[in-house]
Amino acid sequence: LLFRPFRVGDYIEAQGQAGTVKEIQLIHTVLNTVDNKTILLPNGPVSTGIINNYSREPRRRVDWTFGIAYGDDYDLARATIAELLAADERVAREPAPFIALTALADSSVNIVVRVWVDSSEYWNVFFDMNEKVYKTFSQKGLNIPFPQMDVHLYKGNE
Repeated sequence: LLFRPFRVGDYIEAQGQAGTVKEIQLIHTVLNTVDNKTILLPNGPVSTGIINNYSREPRRRVDWTFGIAYGDDYDLARATIAELLAADERVAREPAPFIALTALADSSVNIVVRVWVDSSEYWNVFFDMNEKVYKTFSQKGLNIPFPQMDVHLYKGNE
C-alpha cells in the first residue's frame, strides 16, 4: 500500500469486497459497505491483489443496453435516446455519446449506449436515464420486450 492505490473516502473493490475506505491501518483497511457493514481487509492480500478504485478518476463511462421490440422504429429509438442524453447536463459532450445497434437478440433489438459523466454522478445518471427511457419509449410507442418463446403445436397421427 506504499504506492497509495486508494485513499480514505475512495470507493474500492478488493478481495471480493466493495465499499468506501474509512481507515487505512497498519494491518487492516476498513471499508464501509453501501448497506452500512464494516469490512476489515487484511493489508497483505490487498497489497498483492487486484484493487478496483472507482473514485480515482474524475470521469467514468456509463453503459446501458436498451432493448426494443422487433418491428419498432430503430431510428426513432436512437433519436429518442440522443434527445434524452442531450437534455441531461451531467452527460459530457466530449467524447460524444455513443449509440449503436449492438445485437439482434432472441427477443429484442438491442441498442448500446455509452456516455461519460463525473464519477460522483455515475449512479444518478444511470438510474435517471433508465427511468427516462422507460417512460419516454412508452409515450412514443416503442416497446421494451421481455424474453418470450413461441411454441407451435402440431397434431400428429393418433
